[in-house]
Amino acid sequence: MVAKNYPELKADGLFQDLQTQLEGTENRITTARRRYIEAVKEYNIAVRSFPSNLTAKLFGHSLKPTFAVENEAEISKAPKVEFGK
Repeated sequence: MVAKNYPELKADGLFQDLQTQLEGTENRITTARRRYIEAVKEYNIAVRSFPSNLTAKLFGHSLKPTFAVENEAEISKAPKVEFGK
């Protein structure tokens, strides 16, 4: 019987690490977007609510636009990453 020694492939582990990092990045972006939307919503409520609206008007604070995207379905897809070349 002949035993062949093949090199140990370490790229598979590195690729899995990259996939994990990409997934983590997507999750952090989604979480940050959600937190931003909530913060803007709370700010806008505070600017419109009495008595904080009096202070807001005094210092020139106004409503902030909420986060909006033209194509919501497009940004919910994961980006395409190619490793072929």
